Amino acid sequence: MRNLWLAGMLVAGTATMWAQGDPPSRVARLNFLEGSVSFQAAGHDDWTAATPNYPLTVGDHLWADERSRAELHIGSTAIRMDSHTAIAFLNLDDRMTQVRLSDGTVNVSIRYLDENESYEVDTPNGAVTLLRPGRYRIDADPDRQVTSVTVRGGEAEVTAGGAAFPVHPRQTAYITGAEQPNTEVAGAGPSDDFDHWWESRDDRDDRRPPPRYVSREMNGYEDLDDYGTWRDYPGYGPCWAPRVSAGWAPYHNGHWVWVEPWGWTWVDDAPWGFAPFHYGRWAFYGGGWIWAPGAIAVRPVYAPALVAWVGGAHFGVAVGIGSGVGWFPLGPREAYIPAYRVSNTYINRVNVTNVTNVTNVTNVTNVTYVNQRVPGAVTAVSRADFAASRPVARVAVAVPPSAVASATVTTREMPVSRQEAFAARPATSVAVAHPSQQILRTPVVTKTPPPAATATLARPANAYRPPAVYQPAQGNRPVQPTTPSRPAVQAEPVYRPPTTSSQPSRPQTQSQPPAQPTYRPQTPAQPTYRPQTQTQPTYRQPAGQARTESAPPPHQHGPDRPPAAERRQQSERPRQEKEKSK
Repeated sequence: MRNLWLAGMLVAGTATMWAQGDPPSRVARLNFLEGSVSFQAAGHDDWTAATPNYPLTVGDHLWADERSRAELHIGSTAIRMDSHTAIAFLNLDDRMTQVRLSDGTVNVSIRYLDENESYEVDTPNGAVTLLRPGRYRIDADPDRQVTSVTVRGGEAEVTAGGAAFPVHPRQTAYITGAEQPNTEVAGAGPSDDFDHWWESRDDRDDRRPPPRYVSREMNGYEDLDDYGTWRDYPGYGPCWAPRVSAGWAPYHNGHWVWVEPWGWTWVDDAPWGFAPFHYGRWAFYGGGWIWAPGAIAVRPVYAPALVAWVGGAHFGVAVGIGSGVGWFPLGPREAYIPAYRVSNTYINRVNVTNVTNVTNVTNVTNVTYVNQRVPGAVTAVSRADFAASRPVARVAVAVPPSAVASATVTTREMPVSRQEAFAARPATSVAVAHPSQQILRTPVVTKTPPPAATATLARPANAYRPPAVYQPAQGNRPVQPTTPSRPAVQAEPVYRPPTTSSQPSRPQTQSQPPAQPTYRPQTPAQPTYRPQTQTQPTYRQPAGQARTESAPPPHQHGPDRPPAAERRQQSERPRQEKEKSK
């Protein structure tokens, strides 16, 4: 009998979502797009064209349309999407990456797996757990009710129908049906066009020399050698200098977006523009800018933007824009004290690679920032342009030194509140391709129930339902579960920024409930509970000869014929119909 964990849900604003914990230390970076790829941010109904360097987190959806592909990285792990593929992040934190694959094909290449780290891909027919570093392909075809899991290297486990079975290297598992699935394991077939594409992308990553000055788990490290040079700078250590035009300054060519739970987040236009804007610090040296990554950490902590905000009552007037927002990059050894609500432990973790003494950074006041008076370091735009996420380079204004000298500088307060950000969010003017409602509503099987934050970020309807059942709502406000997903481990005071009106929200994660709930993107207001009889899946070792038929061509995901159990059912139908006619 399928277990469902029941809990009540209460309506609450997103501003309270992450109230009991720190934000995750990692995100997924969207780093390659080909064709038409669209994106739906958590908590929003509209779809927009996907943007390179956008940080993806819990509740975000991606769609690769026909003749389109996409690639995203979580540290050294790459997830690649084939044409006509829909994914969403059910969970993405320090320990778990959980992806919903409702239709299409993905390849996951895992190069490093910590002993406490898990990867799970949930499909309409079963949940796939990736147990070791390796290369995996998962195809989901909800129309035919077939999922296939191919292990090129590594080890996987498929959970379907209440039981689990392994998939070893050079094997493909087929799962047919959802309520009482049939399973089969056979030899992996030959590669197709999508396999050749992701193999070439993997080979490109493998040919790169290992990074010397940063960890491979830093998102975006792989682009640095192609767009700049490393040198040892006196007083700063190993630093990277981008190849840019004269007069270039950090945090100038891109735009600001509001991303939960961090708040205002920088999205840079440069192909290399991820790592240097979410880790490390910037310094002005010898007439140009250099990026100092700091000490090497196995998994550095992601930050939305490492800047100090410039403002105050007269700043906008001083630069001629009425009400304005300014910023400049933090310098080496300068502490980053975020405006979003976090613990002191988080502040230490996000600063430890760049600040020598992080013991009392929350008490630091009257900071003299080294980049504050560097010519061209401060960028300013009007408050309206900032809130509407307009391209900064097009709307930025000149900032005279006198305006900076008298302005208020801080990292602890958001320059524009969350309410203003959502109110000024531009309406989608250009229609983009996106998955059908049928694909979005396709339920998937989960081994690990998604955190309550997944449902909260998707703004489910105000109804009593299992928190592991994910339902996008039609309302304008999210709901918050009454039970936290992860036991609180904080025995220390929580740092709260002085201004709370504009603080972002943060979802909580759920504690470990019973195995294998069903994740449903949209169901009736009251869930229907149907007991079912579990059947043990059939596990067959591959025969001496591997399956010889070709893998599916693009746009036809899944096996090109049903597994043996389904073929047997089809062959028996004429005989059964004949007996009925007698």
